[in-house]
Amino acid sequence: MDYTQTFSPVVKPETIRTILSVVVMHGWPLHQLDINNAFLHGHLTEEVYMSQPPGFQDQSSPDYVCCLKKTIYGFKQAPRAWYTAFKQALLEFGFVNTKSDSSLFVYAVVSTTAYFLVYVDDLIITSNNSHFAASIIQQLGRKFSLKDLGLLHFFLGIEVIPMQNGLFLTQHKYIRDLLARTCVDGAKDVTTPLSTSVSLKLNDGSTVVNPTEYRKVIGALQYLSLTQLDISFAVNKLSQFMHCPSTIHWTATKRLLRYLKNTIFHGISIQKNVNPPVTCYSDADWAGNLDNRNSTSAYLIMLGSNLLSWSSRKQRAIARSSTKAEYRVLATAGSESMWILSLFTEIKFSLPQPPLLLCDNLCATNLSFNLVQHSCMKHIHIDLHFVGTLFRKILLLFAMFTRMINL
Repeated sequence: MDYTQTFSPVVKPETIRTILSVVVMHGWPLHQLDINNAFLHGHLTEEVYMSQPPGFQDQSSPDYVCCLKKTIYGFKQAPRAWYTAFKQALLEFGFVNTKSDSSLFVYAVVSTTAYFLVYVDDLIITSNNSHFAASIIQQLGRKFSLKDLGLLHFFLGIEVIPMQNGLFLTQHKYIRDLLARTCVDGAKDVTTPLSTSVSLKLNDGSTVVNPTEYRKVIGALQYLSLTQLDISFAVNKLSQFMHCPSTIHWTATKRLLRYLKNTIFHGISIQKNVNPPVTCYSDADWAGNLDNRNSTSAYLIMLGSNLLSWSSRKQRAIARSSTKAEYRVLATAGSESMWILSLFTEIKFSLPQPPLLLCDNLCATNLSFNLVQHSCMKHIHIDLHFVGTLFRKILLLFAMFTRMINL
């Protein structure tokens, strides 16, 4: 009744890939930490009482209750309290909480730069000064009970494999467990995630299957999209039928699992690039949804040859033309590019040139440069015309951020 904050902020996957790309370019080491009993370190701001725990009762006052000062496991506000306590500790050490990602902390004083990524009790620290990183780990050990897991090798179910020219991120162990759990590990593999001859729609006339099992598998596939971006479109498509899956939907899901068996060792390669530019590719599948004729947006943002962010999802509004569908995804991709640009500024990483947005639709490209309202374009929402000034905003922000980094 007297608390509202229960969610613990976690670092975004895009932030993790961005930091890893920057670290690989600089050649900094990555250290992984784990907090023991993290939720026991959070301080309560509310007044909470509990009965005396078994084995620790006060025999002289058995009817007394305990007034808790710290959180315990089972409290809904425990994750947020832990984040607040850990954040306060990092701020005392001189780190700054970034505005682009509340779970990313940056230390930039004189010639020392360090990044700290927080995902509840899983932590990553990297710095250009190994002695500084070791001192921070030592100071955190005095405040919290932690384990130094050494160099980064396994994080959030993602295996980080060092290579000669960078890192390789893969979830092959996660895929192997998923295939064994769904009894597909012995099936014949395929080379494409979806069939080109079968069109998926909600009411296909086939029998309804168990929705619980279907949702479990789709949820596991969504988490797998952290490194397997080639299944993003298929997972987004299959997720649209979780409320009423049919036999055809389940068959398509099993085909996707068979595709993962064929690509079990696929992943993301993060390589060292020299002065890499940020490039954003956008595209849209106009009226591709057979149920309501919604379009599907997709974009891909790269730093040199390294993937930073991608998305494939159904648009909420129906586009009356391919121009509007492409224009909408261009606005979404542009917003994501501006966010990445602000993230680079906060981590003190300079780019050689402003981000480049690419679109394969000539009408959408022309509309972004010339906002002439005529009968063919009057149905486009005003908020989408953010693209019209996006390019000028990016140039101005890039110039401003460059001056800030140089200072």
